Amino acid sequence: MKNVEFREWAHRLADRMADYYENIDEYPVKSTVQPGTIFAQFPTEPPAESEDMWLIMSDFERIIMPGITHWQSPNFFAYFPANGSYPSILAEMLTAMLGTQCMVWDTSPAAAELEEMMMQWLKTMTGLPSNWHGVIQDTASTSTLAALLCAREKRTAYVINESGFDGNERLRVYCSSEAHSSVEKAVKIAGIGRKNLVKIHTDKMYSMDTSLLREAITADIAAGFMPLCVVAAIGTTGCTAIDPLEEITEICEEFGVWLHVDAAYAGTALLLPEYRWMIDGIEKADSFVFNPHKWMFTNFDCSVYFVKDKDVLLRTFEILPEYLKTSSRGLVNDYRDWGIPLGRRFRALKLWFVIRSYGVVQLQDKIREHIHLAQWLKQQICADSHFEVMAPVPLSLVCFRFNPQTDSSIENLNKINEILLGKLNASGNIFLTHTKLKGQYTLRMSIAGTLTSKQHVQKAWQLIKETAEEMADNLALEI
Repeated sequence: MKNVEFREWAHRLADRMADYYENIDEYPVKSTVQPGTIFAQFPTEPPAESEDMWLIMSDFERIIMPGITHWQSPNFFAYFPANGSYPSILAEMLTAMLGTQCMVWDTSPAAAELEEMMMQWLKTMTGLPSNWHGVIQDTASTSTLAALLCAREKRTAYVINESGFDGNERLRVYCSSEAHSSVEKAVKIAGIGRKNLVKIHTDKMYSMDTSLLREAITADIAAGFMPLCVVAAIGTTGCTAIDPLEEITEICEEFGVWLHVDAAYAGTALLLPEYRWMIDGIEKADSFVFNPHKWMFTNFDCSVYFVKDKDVLLRTFEILPEYLKTSSRGLVNDYRDWGIPLGRRFRALKLWFVIRSYGVVQLQDKIREHIHLAQWLKQQICADSHFEVMAPVPLSLVCFRFNPQTDSSIENLNKINEILLGKLNASGNIFLTHTKLKGQYTLRMSIAGTLTSKQHVQKAWQLIKETAEEMADNLALEI
C-alpha cells in the first residue's frame, strides 16, 4: 500500500468509525452467532498474493461485524465496562502511527516523561499519596501479579529471584471470598500455590471480615506459615463490595504483611472527593491498582499501578543486559524495570488525550451521573414486589434478581433468573451478566458506559420487567 492509498483509506475508515458511533444504538449488543460460525467463513490457507482493501473491508463487514459484541453500546451493562471515547480513539490512532516501543527512556523520551506526568496527575485526581510512584500496566491482573512478586521478594530478602524456591517458604496470601480471580491466578504464577491462598469469608455487606483475617494470620503463624500479602478489594467484581481498608492496614502493619489494594473498577470513583473514604488508610498500604480503561473512558488496555516503595519494585524486576545499557540510566525512568514485560505500548498518550479533552470536572460529572442512574434503578427495583436488590449499591453496579413470590426454593429461583438472563441477552437489546452471592443467582447491571444515559437505563428496566412478566405467565412451562 502506497501513501496515496493509505491516505484515501484512512479517511474512509475515519468515516466508518464515526458512522459506527453515530448508529451504535442500532446494533444488537451481544453477538448471536453460534460457535464456529465465524471460523468456518475464513479460507484455510493464507493468500499468496496481495488482496484489494475493498475486498478486505467487505469481508470485515460480512464476517467480522456479525461476530462482535458491542462493548461501546449504551445498552451494554455486562461485566464492568471497557470504555472508549473519541479522544482516546484519536490517541490510539496516533499511537498506531508512531509504532513506539516504550521500553526505556531512550526509545522515546516523550513517552517515558508523559507517563511519569500522567501518574502524577492521577495521584492528584484520586487523592493517592503524593510520594507514591506509578506506572502503566496492561491490566489489573498484571498489576496484582507484580504486587505479589514484589511482596515475595521483599519478604524473602530477594532470595527467590536469585536462587529460586527451596521448598520451605510456606508463604500465604489472603483475600476475601469475593476477590477477583486474578489473585488466584497470581499466586499460581508467582509459585506460591493455590493451596496457600486463604479466602476470608465476608460479612453481610460482602466485605472482608477483618476479625477472620486476623484469626487466619495468627493461626498460620502458629502453624509455621509466613504471611506474605493481603489483597484488599475496593469494589469487588461480583457486587462492588468495599473491604474495610483502614482495619486491614492495621492488621498488615502489625504482622509485617504487604498490602495490595485492588480497585480495578472502583478506583475511578476516587475522582470524586466524596468517595475517598473508600481508601482511608491508603498511606499504610504498599501498592494500589485501578483501570482507567474501565470507567475513565480510556480505551483498553490501560491499568495504573502505584507503589509506596519504588526500590522494591525495581529490585524485583530490573535486569540489565548489555544491549539495554544507556547513558541516561539513573537519570530517568526506564519503565521496562517497573513490571513484567520488556516491550511496552505508548498508553500514556490516550490518558493525556482523555484527561485534557474532558477535564477533571466533566469526568467527575459523568461518574456522578452513572452513580445517580444506579440509585434510580435501585429505587425502581425496591418499589417492584417481584424484584429484589441483592447487595448494597455503593457505586454504579446494581445486583438484583426476579422473585415472583411463588415460595420457590433457592434452586428454582436460581433457575428462573438464569432463564431470565438468557432471554434478555438473546433479545439483542441489552447485555447483562450474573454472579452468585451466597449461592443465590444474581443479575448484575453495570451502568458505566461512556454513551449510556438515563433513557438507556429506563429502556433496559422496562425490558427486564416485561420479559420477567412473560416468564411469570408461563412459569410452569419454563421451570
